Amino acid sequence: MNRIVPLILAVALFMEQMDSTVISTALPAIAADLSVGPITLKLALTSYMVALAIFIPISGWMADRFGAKSVFRGAILIFVIGSVLCALAGSLLQFVLFRFLQGAGAAMMTPVGRLVLLRTTKRSDLVAAMAYLTIPALIGPMAGPPLGGFITTYFSWHWIFLINVPIGFLGIWLATVHLPDIEAPSPPPIDVYGFVLVAIAASGVVFGLSVISLPALPPVTGYASVLAGILALLLYLRHARMHPAPILDPTIFRNAGFRAATIGGSIFRVATGAVPFLTPLMLQMAFGMTPFQSGMVTFTGAVGAISTKFMAQKVFAAVGFRKTLITAATLSALTTAASGFFEATTPVAVMVAFLLMAGFTRSFFFTGVNALGYAEIPDERASQATSMSSVAQQVSLALGVALAAVILEGGAALRGDALQLADFHLAFFIVSALSFSAVIPFIRLDKRVGADVSGQRIPVTRRQS
Repeated sequence: MNRIVPLILAVALFMEQMDSTVISTALPAIAADLSVGPITLKLALTSYMVALAIFIPISGWMADRFGAKSVFRGAILIFVIGSVLCALAGSLLQFVLFRFLQGAGAAMMTPVGRLVLLRTTKRSDLVAAMAYLTIPALIGPMAGPPLGGFITTYFSWHWIFLINVPIGFLGIWLATVHLPDIEAPSPPPIDVYGFVLVAIAASGVVFGLSVISLPALPPVTGYASVLAGILALLLYLRHARMHPAPILDPTIFRNAGFRAATIGGSIFRVATGAVPFLTPLMLQMAFGMTPFQSGMVTFTGAVGAISTKFMAQKVFAAVGFRKTLITAATLSALTTAASGFFEATTPVAVMVAFLLMAGFTRSFFFTGVNALGYAEIPDERASQATSMSSVAQQVSLALGVALAAVILEGGAALRGDALQLADFHLAFFIVSALSFSAVIPFIRLDKRVGADVSGQRIPVTRRQS
């Protein structure tokens, strides 16, 4: 397998994943400089997520129309420009707009990066390639808070954005030199009406969930936005049935592997989207750790995530997608539930051990589910698959943060008291149960699905005459 391609893509995705979480630690410092409250500045987080939701659906069409390599490099450039402008922002409005620009670039990087990988990697090497590509998605959210706290404390919040400049230009140069030019069939004219409906649907749901979980605006705004998004989705599904080339084609769910991977993966991501929100809060609010201390504890999950790349291909070849994904989701649910038993007196070494196992099992699950989703997708539908999968991922991650916030706030409201450790324990148990339910789409999955990609040898059964 040519490792240079997934590593180039992984660097770009790491930059995007880390940036989306690193800002959370620096919010108070940025708010003070811009003379606004930290709650108000959370609009910047929301604008970034909304930009992702709007532009991800069109990323596949853009890659087919202008070339995946060109769009990928352009996306990195837009992300870098947005980063520089964020560092130079002098007002709340400017900062929110420039974060939106950053999000527009990030929206193209993730799905187009996957598309480049699909079109440059043999299917037999897809599991190994996805192992490299999965790591930044897990390390980024863990590395963000401690790195953001370190930079903000010892330097300035502006450097959170400026460090993207050398990384971004290195990524553009590496992509120019090492990524092949990928030919793709000319796509049909863009489905403008469908794009508008999908943009309203995805951004409405993501914006609404963000407002509900990060209340920078009245909660009623969030609920109304989610409702508008759902209505737009229903209109789009009706439109897609009649349009000859919809911007996102729902018929791709007829593929058993893609359907199971997208549904199971989305359920699992709701759970994993809640964990990076819950764990640092519990360590800081209930256990009295500093942001930097809690960040160093949670970062241990990244070590487990990295270790999967050394064994993923052999495990999937020996056991196959179905059994491995069911096992990984089950073990991930158990390690997540373990966090619900943590107390202030729990040794840090014990916490680290369980977080290490959690990172390991989640990485295995995501490596497998990402490879399975594209295992039997024909090349001409690869752009559709990457766009559809990325939209589902973005919505499920936003739903995970909203779910965690609702559980915590609901427990405190029912008791009429301040947030307590018991609220975090309940949240971890609920998230664990949700993580376990991700196995359901894989239980009835034919074990032969994706066998050509996993490398699993399935004996031929002969019928008795």
